[in-house]
Amino acid sequence: MISVNSATVSFGGFNLFDNISFLINPKDRIGLAGKNGAGKSTMLKLLCGEQHPTKGEISIPKDCKIGYLPQDMIHQHGRTVFDEAETAYAEIQILEEKLNNINHQLETRTDYESAEYMKLIEDLTEINHRLDIFGAANKEEEIEKVLKGLGFDRNEFTRQTSELSGGWRMRIELAKLLLQKPDVLLLDEPTNHLDIEAIQWLEEFMETFAGAVVLISHDKAFLDAVTKRTIEIVNQKIFDYKTNYSRYLILRKERKEQQENAAKNQQKIINQTEVLIDKYRAKASKASFAQSLIKKLDRMERVEVDEDDAATVHFRFPPPAHSGKIILTVEHAGKKYGDKQIFSEADFIIAKGEKIGFVGRNGEGKSTMIKMIAKRIPHEGVAQLGHGVLMGYFEQDQEEKLDQDKTVFQIIDDLAAGEIRKQVRNLLGAFLFSGDDIDKKVKVLSGGERGRLALCKLLLEPYNLLLLDEPTNHLDIRSKEILKKALMDYEGTVVMVSHDRDFMKGMCNRLFEFRDGKVKEHLCDITEFMELRKVERLNELDLEKSVVKVAAVKIEKPKPNPVELEKEKEQKQIRNQIKKSEEEIEKLEGEIKLCDEKLSNPETYALLTNDKNFFDNYNSLKAKLDSEMKKWEELSGKLS
Repeated sequence: MISVNSATVSFGGFNLFDNISFLINPKDRIGLAGKNGAGKSTMLKLLCGEQHPTKGEISIPKDCKIGYLPQDMIHQHGRTVFDEAETAYAEIQILEEKLNNINHQLETRTDYESAEYMKLIEDLTEINHRLDIFGAANKEEEIEKVLKGLGFDRNEFTRQTSELSGGWRMRIELAKLLLQKPDVLLLDEPTNHLDIEAIQWLEEFMETFAGAVVLISHDKAFLDAVTKRTIEIVNQKIFDYKTNYSRYLILRKERKEQQENAAKNQQKIINQTEVLIDKYRAKASKASFAQSLIKKLDRMERVEVDEDDAATVHFRFPPPAHSGKIILTVEHAGKKYGDKQIFSEADFIIAKGEKIGFVGRNGEGKSTMIKMIAKRIPHEGVAQLGHGVLMGYFEQDQEEKLDQDKTVFQIIDDLAAGEIRKQVRNLLGAFLFSGDDIDKKVKVLSGGERGRLALCKLLLEPYNLLLLDEPTNHLDIRSKEILKKALMDYEGTVVMVSHDRDFMKGMCNRLFEFRDGKVKEHLCDITEFMELRKVERLNELDLEKSVVKVAAVKIEKPKPNPVELEKEKEQKQIRNQIKKSEEEIEKLEGEIKLCDEKLSNPETYALLTNDKNFFDNYNSLKAKLDSEMKKWEELSGKLS
């Protein structure tokens, strides 16, 4: 579908990508992996045509429709939520005009046997097929289905988009892309502004999405649920794994171990060759031999070991201060904004050492409850902290409330007291602020840097209650894992709002769901809760699904014509060739692995040093493997 051919991207003399090639096939589900700055977002911009490679080319079929959701974009105003979503169907109007024109020509022309007349019939079939894909007949139902799936209530459909926050406007842009049903969907952090239920709905939507998907995400659970292929960008190159993110991490570790072993073996060869060069270069009778060894070293392609991104947040929370057994008591609590009741009659008790999760759709009151506990807003009922409770509060927009004109060091140094003041630089270093970074003013920091600085403030006091509102925003997957471990090791009490299922999994075994104005307790972990919500949502959609099934029954599948049968036969042959190619690749990899094992064994290596046939065979195996991999890619590209 899309072919990236020997693409190089340079910025100011630095190569971001160097001579990379890969294919995006129909129905591919690809996750882009790599450290920050590796070029993941740039890759999406190349694929959608927003940027172009310095060298090489990206081939996109003329009729291939691409949908691209960047992290930041300019939003349109002046329409309601529903009307803005409906702009996704602009192509329907164009197609319907073409359809009317073709029908008029078919009615008035009489050259039934001409090539032009047959072309009109082909165009008619294609346009009708395209209209069916778009769902032109039931577009209002489709719009409602997608908007509701992404978290909009029906009563919000008539709201002006200008009244919504940036996160909700981004949901409308995502809805428009999904409604357009592109051939290739490019998504850059699509879950950033979604709650847990909207993320789960999007995962289910992707299961039936007919096109290919290429995405970037820091949500490990989302990557595992959606992707079946992972392309890692590292050292200006790419590595293609035919698996999801979790399995890719295992295979990547194995690949790096192989690289390290191969690099060690190669270095042994280099060292021994250099010894021989030094030994013979001074002897006239052996000078030509020494020169041949030097040329051999110059021609040798050095084994590169992938660099690890060691820049990861690393810290532990200080031991919590002593407190009573009851940390928090909430009785008949509620909150109203104007005439709108967010929730009411909330009742629960949180004990010392518990890890509690607040879950539910956006706008149902999770962050509001956190603010009530933190005494930031007035409310109905009681939200009382227990004896000796010392509370640390991480707000969802905490990074925006930092003093913009202070430096990183000043933010922490001003709050630090006692012995902790001596450790400010070490503390900042644990959150990736070192050297000149600590003298940067807050206003020039990225969103991720501000988030890390706000988290760092929680380590300045021995808090025994942590209130965390979306603490993983702007953190990469590895930093999330370290924060999760720190919280699991933390002996105090944690109450958190999070939409990251992998982050909450195994940590929160008691959840409070905010839904329809009520707060409901669930004595289970996030995985069990999501299964429960999935069943409830399926029950809600039973009527709608039954209507879809009835409509589907009425559609008679046409009998395959000879051309289709021939095409299926060709596809079957290609699949058989791919299977044989995969078997040959596995065989060659096995033989190369045996050679590597001999090279890594000092005893056998000594015998092989002067064995020209062995190295010729070794290089031949690698060349055959490269050739077979290219053959496999070409065959895979022919599958429709």
